[in-house]
Amino acid sequence: MLNQLKKNHFYLIETAKKLISQRFKENRHHFAAAVKSKDGKIFTGLQLKASIAGAEICAEAVALANAAEEGVTDIEALVVVNRIGEVISPCGKCRELFLDYCPKAEIIVPGVAGAKIVTPFELLPARASLIDDKPAA
Repeated sequence: MLNQLKKNHFYLIETAKKLISQRFKENRHHFAAAVKSKDGKIFTGLQLKASIAGAEICAEAVALANAAEEGVTDIEALVVVNRIGEVISPCGKCRELFLDYCPKAEIIVPGVAGAKIVTPFELLPARASLIDDKPAA
């Protein structure tokens, strides 16, 4: 476990907090995420709630898609916060995405003594499947 937060992690948390505080909308956007690439670019995303079960899109997935749209695939760190700005743990679906798209990223999650850093493999040690039956790079 990596555990120690660095200055760039706090900035990422504050970026996600600022986004949700500006864009929270009941029954639309309850979570915000921020991802940082190795070259320092930050991409954000909002959760897209839906009235149909299973159609909701997580903030983490939106942030990763925003990075991918710009051709950025070297994600270094990621955080998701709830509607009041608390760091939360990503859902299982997003944990699978992290293993596929950013297996070496530092994921900021809540801990007993405050936020901490874990790897995607620590979040999901026994994954459901692999893309093309190959381990994530």
